[in-house]
This record gives sequence, C-alpha cells and structure tokens, in this order.
Amino acid sequence: MPDAAGATTSPSRRLHGKVAVVTGSSGGIGQAIATAFAHEGAAVVVNSREASRAEEAASNLMAEGFSAFGFAADIRDPVQARSLASAAVERFGQLDLWVNNAGINLIKPALDLEPEEWADVIATNLSGCFYGAQAAARLMVPHGGGVIIQIGSIFGELGLPRRAPYTTAKHGLIGLTKVLAGEWARQNVRVVGLDIGYVQAGLGLKGQQPGGAFTREDIERRTPMGRFATPGEIARVAVFVASDDASYITGSHITVDGGWVSYGGW
Repeated sequence: MPDAAGATTSPSRRLHGKVAVVTGSSGGIGQAIATAFAHEGAAVVVNSREASRAEEAASNLMAEGFSAFGFAADIRDPVQARSLASAAVERFGQLDLWVNNAGINLIKPALDLEPEEWADVIATNLSGCFYGAQAAARLMVPHGGGVIIQIGSIFGELGLPRRAPYTTAKHGLIGLTKVLAGEWARQNVRVVGLDIGYVQAGLGLKGQQPGGAFTREDIERRTPMGRFATPGEIARVAVFVASDDASYITGSHITVDGGWVSYGGW
C-alpha cells in the first residue's frame, strides 16, 4: 500500500539508476509520482513554475536520502522545456524518464470563454506536453531510449459541459501520444498516456469548485468504485509504465478512473 506521499511501502527498485523529470511535481499527483520514482531508485528533477516550490519539494526528498533537485521552468515555453531537460543531464548525466504532468483547468461556459483563457489551457495542457516530450526525446534518442508519460484525463475520452479547452487538450493529447510513439519506437523511446479520473488532489478537488456543476458526493456516486483515487494509486501505475515491466507498451493510454468511462449513467 502507498504511504501518504504516494510511495509504496516495499519498493522493488524497478527504476534503479534512472533519471526522471516530472513536470508540475511540487504538489498533488506530480509530487506523488516524483516520490514514487525516488522510492523505486530514480534520481528525480522536481519541477514547478516557482523555484521555491520546486526546491522545497526536492529538499523533502533529499532529506529522506533520495537524489533530487528542484528546477523552475514553464513548459509552455519550448526554451524553458529544453532547459529543464538539459538540467537533468547536467546534474545526473542522463535523462531516462519524463512525465508531462503539469496542467490547468478552466470551468466556464463555452459562450463566455475569452480567447486568452482558451489559449492558456491549450498552451499548458497540450502544447506544453509536446514541447516537453520533444525536449526529452532529443536527449533520449542519442542515449539509447527512454520513456515519456503523458498525464491525460478521462475527458480525453469523454466530453463534459463547461470544460471545452480542457477536454479539447486532453483529446489532443491522445493523438499526440500515438504520433510520437509511432515516430520514436525504433529509437527505443516509449510514449504512454494515463487517462486518470477524479483524484483526491489537485484538479480533481478543484473540479468541485463553484461552476463545476457537481459536488464531491456527486463524483463519488458517479464513480463505479464509489470514491476518488489517491495520488499514490496514480503514481504506482506511472512506476509500472516507466519500468521495464511495461517494455512492450507504447502509443496507448491506460485508463485509471475507478470505472468512470465504462459507466454511461449518472
């Protein structure tokens, strides 16, 4: 079982010797993934747009004896995405794993969306994932391969009112994952997506905010398993995908949602 940070209590060291970058990992799901990777033996680059947050989260890992450091970068900027990837190599000598986790949401009727609101969500949740994946792959290919994980959403498979830019970006992420996986498979770079449901952290909690049209109780009732996921449950799937146990998986999205997509009712 995972601890509060999302790590397993008896790690198998499946990522020993690997170097990982997890975007948006100073809190929530990203932090759980970074922590789980560290417990499995990886050196981790913790990322946030705010240097203080990245450094604090990395310091917490280092205090437990893990190899980590914080690096501030905005993945909406391809130059900063490349700097983030390069920082991993400069500090740890290589880059093996990259998780595109950073994301934002916006709950608003489509008729009321401003152009800059649309552009901001698309830039973060879709363009940023391309810039990050491209920056990572440019270093992974010469090194002999690697794994890129895209943190998607059940709303990449479904639609929901008031979430036009978020849903559009997550649908696009599925297509992007397939294209990149096909292009880079012969270079031993795997690209895999996780389409996650409601999680007891980050955007999963914010989905209940005013304007979201439903409450925590609504979400639990709508989810066949009757509850939110924990960040640790998502992190354990990410560890599997990043490890050699998933060596023949690329170009697909694994749905981790407690049965949400399988159930068509409300």
